[in-house]
Amino acid sequence: MELSKKFYHSMKKLLFTFTILSPLTVVLSQLNCNSYNDAPCKEACKLVNLAEPYQGFKDSQKMLDMAIKLCPNMDYAYREKSVPYLKRGDFITWKKLIDKAVEINPKNNLGYRGWCKYQFLRDYKGALTDLKKLKNMMNDIGFSQNGDYNLEIVIGLCYKALDQKSKAIELIEKQLSKKEYVPLNHDYIHLGVLYLEVGNREKAIKCFNKEIEISDYYAETYYYLAMAYKEKNKELYTQNLIKAKEFYLKDFRMKDPYTHPMDAIYLQQIIEELKK
Repeated sequence: MELSKKFYHSMKKLLFTFTILSPLTVVLSQLNCNSYNDAPCKEACKLVNLAEPYQGFKDSQKMLDMAIKLCPNMDYAYREKSVPYLKRGDFITWKKLIDKAVEINPKNNLGYRGWCKYQFLRDYKGALTDLKKLKNMMNDIGFSQNGDYNLEIVIGLCYKALDQKSKAIELIEKQLSKKEYVPLNHDYIHLGVLYLEVGNREKAIKCFNKEIEISDYYAETYYYLAMAYKEKNKELYTQNLIKAKEFYLKDFRMKDPYTHPMDAIYLQQIIEELKK
């Protein structure tokens, strides 16, 4: 079943209108439709490419439905259709769609589903299950959807959330020790907080200073550095809290448009500490 040129161009014109009306429109990477030999799947791919930049619009979702009808095994169409439900908090509908994508193509979708379970649902056991399955399939399990984390670090953070902090430290340290690994912006913040939580303040301080060397953009680094100095050096404790507040007021902090990241702080926490 081939998509008519008239329909294709009419939908393209309709979605172009959204570009004018919506300042939130973003241009995303396009699927390579030439990789599909099957004509219906090639047409489905074109629909997905048309729909993707207008994620969440009613007509975009309709086009993804059509793509799925044309090519029932196109996992990316299911995944794309699931995203607006995830962002709106309709996790039941999201799960039905993303589970179908994983069923069709586990290698391409287990990492994404595992990350979403960690970040959105706080389903740490479920996230671990997905990411461990992926590790059994491939050596490099990739990165989080927002690009902030290597998924090996996310595995460690899942163990932290499940109160297995020693295991979390072991896994994160192992990842950071790999010669080919380039630390990402939050890695040493999380590791430092873990050391702080298990009472190893000296190692925590080393981690936060390492974070400052790598990426001096987060109020959290200075807040937790202050906490590490709280009992041993009141001057450095206060200095780092003041720095944390300055950074926070400049919006230099850990943040996500949809959720509250692990170990992210609130301004009130800094203010309360400064009162002490």
